[in-house]
Amino acid sequence: MDNSNNKKLLFSKGIDNAFISVSKAFRFTALFFKEAFKRPFHLREIFNQCFEIGIKALPLITLTGFVVGMVFTKQSRPSLEEFGATSWLPSLMGIAIVRALGALVTALICAGKVGSGIGAELGSMNVTEQIDAMEVSAINPFKYLVVTRVTATTITIPVLALYCSFLGLLGAYVNVHSVEAISIVTFCQNAFSSIRFLDIFSSLFKSIVYGFTIGIVGCYMGYNATQGTRGVGKAANRAVVLSIFLIFIEEIVIVQVTNWIRYF
Repeated sequence: MDNSNNKKLLFSKGIDNAFISVSKAFRFTALFFKEAFKRPFHLREIFNQCFEIGIKALPLITLTGFVVGMVFTKQSRPSLEEFGATSWLPSLMGIAIVRALGALVTALICAGKVGSGIGAELGSMNVTEQIDAMEVSAINPFKYLVVTRVTATTITIPVLALYCSFLGLLGAYVNVHSVEAISIVTFCQNAFSSIRFLDIFSSLFKSIVYGFTIGIVGCYMGYNATQGTRGVGKAANRAVVLSIFLIFIEEIVIVQVTNWIRYF
């Protein structure tokens, strides 16, 4: 009986902690929207964070985007050859990369690279009481640290996603050209023939949502880090895991809504 009661108490405590965490996260997000439209806007810090995020993620996105385009093209060719439809390969690559792969690959890379960095940076500042020192100095730490970083990720990740999509298509062209000697003009015409404005808009919207998610999760985990240096590592790890989980959930929801609009 004692073990059964203990298990019930632990389960109940876990449920309570989960709801408390969700409540804190919603209040944190609401505070962001409240502070984001108040002066001062710290534009210089936003530009610095955009530059920092872009520089950190650019080399990895460059390599990954190009390789993803080549590998996905190489893997798709045998299936199309079975039906004698290899001429559809550029169109397939255009649809796959623009609709899904460009934004998703960029978000996953930035969740691991940028999200963990933000969580570790703010977590380190929190446990060393630098955030408290900013409050004493009459600086709003939430606005200067959180709002600027979330705004920067929301702006920068769509740009990186566009860059990743371009490199993915370039990688696909290199693979197609090596086999069929197709010109880049013909490849681009075929690749973009099946892409609609809704595809571009949904990809851009997804990138904005992903960027906001990565920024707000990383800042939330770092801003609320505890337990000293150990808590900094936990904050960085949780920022990556939760960001990736939310990205996949958002991907499913946005794709479903987009398909509903497309066939409505």
